[in-house]
Amino acid sequence: MVVQKPWLPVDLRLPAGPQASLGILAFEAAAAMSRLLSLHRSLSDQELSRLRSDAMRSPGVAYLNSTDQAFLLRLACAELVVSLDAAAAAVSRLCLRCGLDFGGVYACLKSGAHDARLDQLVAKGLRVKAKKMERLVAATAKLCSEMEALDELESDERKMNVRGWSRLSGPIPQQPQAAAAVAAHQQQAGDSPGSESLRQELKTQRLKVKRLKEESLWNQSYEKAVGLMGRAACAVFARICTIFGPFVPGLPPPPPAATTDSVQTRLSKLLHPRSGKARASSGPITRRDGPSRVHPPMSNSCPIIGLRPSGQKSPTDWRKLLDAPPSTVGGAGLDQQYANVIVSAEELLRMEAEGRQEEAAAERAEMYEMLPAKLRAAVRSKLREWWRDPGPLDEGLAQGWKDAVERIMAWLGPMARDTAQWQAERNMDRTRRFDGAPRVYALQTLRWADKEKADAAIVEVLVALSCICWYEERRRGSVRLG
Repeated sequence: MVVQKPWLPVDLRLPAGPQASLGILAFEAAAAMSRLLSLHRSLSDQELSRLRSDAMRSPGVAYLNSTDQAFLLRLACAELVVSLDAAAAAVSRLCLRCGLDFGGVYACLKSGAHDARLDQLVAKGLRVKAKKMERLVAATAKLCSEMEALDELESDERKMNVRGWSRLSGPIPQQPQAAAAVAAHQQQAGDSPGSESLRQELKTQRLKVKRLKEESLWNQSYEKAVGLMGRAACAVFARICTIFGPFVPGLPPPPPAATTDSVQTRLSKLLHPRSGKARASSGPITRRDGPSRVHPPMSNSCPIIGLRPSGQKSPTDWRKLLDAPPSTVGGAGLDQQYANVIVSAEELLRMEAEGRQEEAAAERAEMYEMLPAKLRAAVRSKLREWWRDPGPLDEGLAQGWKDAVERIMAWLGPMARDTAQWQAERNMDRTRRFDGAPRVYALQTLRWADKEKADAAIVEVLVALSCICWYEERRRGSVRLG
């Protein structure tokens, strides 16, 4: 006898009876679920509008990365698919523990097999399921922090017990004196300062952890958890195909339009292939005629996207598409280092404006230490040329340097901050692994920036900052002498 689950084929259903709960694997499941939620939010109409109007058309991206909107769209799509692949791999590992084969289902969906297509009703159904997933992820994240707090309290209790036993010295007492000695020790430990409050705190913390286990993924069965995540992964991929399919090579045709079939029935058809026809539907990105602006666009209008050429072979290695070429900052492995330098330059400019000269001098020394040897040599060479004839103490010249730095930092600063955030999001440390917010795209960062252009911009900023600092030092010296 099997449990009749409409979205599972007969050979993948679990036998009736008690089902194992996730237990400690709840944290892995929550991390995968939060990634799916992040992808779901990234594909919302609001986030897609931000991608088209802001990220892809920002001056920094246009100048340093590319003005080819089709190329940028492929990068965004590849990043989404690679992130979804990672979440689907985690779901597949959990499925194997309960005898399900989600990996085969997901591979069939990605291959664009004739009957492996979902309609937009699946994505609509995800909006309802997303609320439940959000609650489970939030409870699991809370459980993680409370279990860490419980571990600390139990460690304190063990230390207190060790200190209590250490007070007993001499040989081990003989029976029946042993029982009396143990009782005396327990009374002594109980009377120690803070022991009663610690025991009460431990009791409260254990009850809190027990309640959170009931509310979180910890006590959810494998079947329910992977059922939620499997539906979400399929729906996210269907949404990616709907949005990017008409414009990006390498994706199967978008799913058909919504019908009267239920989500469960459509997913059952996906996992139980049968004959049927699918109708392609276009996504919300529409084509606009006219040439794109070359360098660099300052408006926030939507990008000009052309339709995918018919008959063109589509690349399927999405991860390889995300490899930055050697001519880029990311290809040279300098994106994080450059981002730190630019953020430090922003902070230095702020310190100079606020009159914090001592802090600014320390920040400038630290910033120059972060520079690669090639950039440091370029800055020194330019400064050497300028120092040959610095000219008179000119306030107008100093203001010109400030204006130039602010113009460059207006588009370079956001790219540096996005780079730092992009790197932090991919570290997936404990503070971020349950974060389901939309994430920064690689196309917004310095990873794909042309290295020569980025070098020139950073050198100009650092030289101008040095001149500004020199002017401020001379001005303060003139005031003191006067």
